[in-house]
Amino acid sequence: KQLDISWHDPTWNPLPNKDQILDYFSGRSNPFYDRTCNNETIRMQRLNRKHVMNMVGLEYILLHEQQPILYVIRKQRRHSPKQVTTIADYYVIAGVAYQAPDLASMCNSRLVSGGCDPVGGMTMFHHLDSAFTQALSYSRYHPAKGYTWNFNEHNEEKKKKTPDAGSMFQINRVDTLLASLTQRFPHTHVQQQDGGKPTPIEPAKKVEKP
Repeated sequence: KQLDISWHDPTWNPLPNKDQILDYFSGRSNPFYDRTCNNETIRMQRLNRKHVMNMVGLEYILLHEQQPILYVIRKQRRHSPKQVTTIADYYVIAGVAYQAPDLASMCNSRLVSGGCDPVGGMTMFHHLDSAFTQALSYSRYHPAKGYTWNFNEHNEEKKKKTPDAGSMFQINRVDTLLASLTQRFPHTHVQQQDGGKPTPIEPAKKVEKP
C-alpha cells in the first residue's frame, strides 16, 4: 500500500484537464502507475482509448471529475467488456496524486486513534454497520440465478402517494354543513349611497301560495 506518499509532475503547466488527466497520471515517475497496463499498450499502438473495453488485464479509467481541481482515477482488472474487479482508487487534487485509503485501512486507523477519540470511532462503525444493513436489504437470492440486487421495491415505497380526494360521504357531509351555515348566517347585500353609509338590502320574502 502507498497511502503515505504523493506524486505530482511539475513540468505540466497549466494543470491537466479531464481529457489529459490519464496522460498526466501515466508519468514515468508516478509510483502509482503500472506500465504493464492496457492503457500503455493502447498508447504505444496509437489506438482509440475505447479499445481498452475489449481487452483483458490491468487498466486505469477516469472514474469521476470535478474540473478544474479534482479527478478520481480507478485501477482495475478487466475480465470481459462488462466484468471488472476494482484494485485501487486514486484522487488527483490540484495536480497532486494520492492513493485513496481502503476500508480496512480506515477502520485500523480509527481503532488506533480510538483512545483519543472513542466517540468518533464508534460513530464511524455505527454508520458502517447501517450501510451494510441497508445494502443487505437490497440483496435477493434465487437458486438458479444466485444473488442479485433488487432496488425496485424500495423505489416504489418512496414514491409519493396521490392525496386522497375524500369519500362521497365526506364530500356530501361538507356540502350539508355549508348549506346549514348559509341558512343560519345569510349573506347581507348592501347598496352604496352617495356620500353616505352603505344601506343593507332586505332580501325578497317568499310569498306562500294559498
